[in-house]
Amino acid sequence: MLNNKIAIDLGTCNSLVYVQGKGVVLYEPSVVAISLSDKRILAVGDQAKEMIGRTPADIKVYRPLKDGVIADYKVTQAMMRYFIAKTATGFKPFKPELVISVPAGITSTEKRAVIEAALSAGAKSAYVAKEPILAAIGAGIPINSCSGHMIINIGGGTSEIAVISLGGIVTATSARVAGDKIDLAIAEYIKKKYNLAIGTQMAEEIKIKVGTALPQKELKFLEIQGRDLILGLPRNIKISNNDVCEAVTDTLGEIMQAVKHVLSETPPELSADIMNKGIIMAGGGSLLPKLNELVAQSTGVPCFVAEEPLFCVVKGTGTVLEHLDDYKKVVMSKK
Repeated sequence: MLNNKIAIDLGTCNSLVYVQGKGVVLYEPSVVAISLSDKRILAVGDQAKEMIGRTPADIKVYRPLKDGVIADYKVTQAMMRYFIAKTATGFKPFKPELVISVPAGITSTEKRAVIEAALSAGAKSAYVAKEPILAAIGAGIPINSCSGHMIINIGGGTSEIAVISLGGIVTATSARVAGDKIDLAIAEYIKKKYNLAIGTQMAEEIKIKVGTALPQKELKFLEIQGRDLILGLPRNIKISNNDVCEAVTDTLGEIMQAVKHVLSETPPELSADIMNKGIIMAGGGSLLPKLNELVAQSTGVPCFVAEEPLFCVVKGTGTVLEHLDDYKKVVMSKK
């Protein structure tokens, strides 16, 4: 049988692809390397990510999505074409149907850009669905029940916070503060405190290895390399988990404000449901240690991290793909 249905979690940092009947088949960074002289695509995904910060003047590395939406249409189109070509099976002329995840706060123009990019990349038809609902489906939340469920999906570009009941979003916000802003905050902190310039790749590594959302009694250290801003020479320093906590406090505070805003807009009946069940967290950003405890402290509501949070959105997109007719309400557009 020809696999003519593909689901894509088109993320700012990483893109994941789900093929009907096979599950998640591709998980690569949303990065494209282009030769400026002849506008040729040199690499996509993992290969392109390795080039960040290491390219000569005539090669540019793009991340075509910014804050969860398309910032560079042509490059996004090329990236989607690469994903389709890498995962589509069967005969080449066979065009797949696509379901693509988009942030809840997306505008109709941004939504149209995603659909058009998918069609011009070789899709027969394209549907877009909102990330919070997809993350909830992927996290195993029964979205069609009449009780309220709250999901926080922290990706690379956006943090999606939503209260879901009866298969739809009751109240939601899409804060353009997430993993990327956390990395920038770490780099900025090290620049100010240690006079050391580091790249985004190093900042991400620090976040993964010694990141924490709350101060810790037990210190963990990581040795990092960067460029001394005074001497201009390479230098090594050790950074602790509490340094990282201090660096990201303000950025995480913005996410907490967004969570409180959604809770304040939630009808009382659903608030009671959320208090009883707790908040569920998904997305790569929720892997930051102690972040769920910070949410619980800030809101007074228990908070749990979903199983395999990185895969929640793509699993949800895959479920919608396998049962398109049942999820017509979730799927927003077709062209």
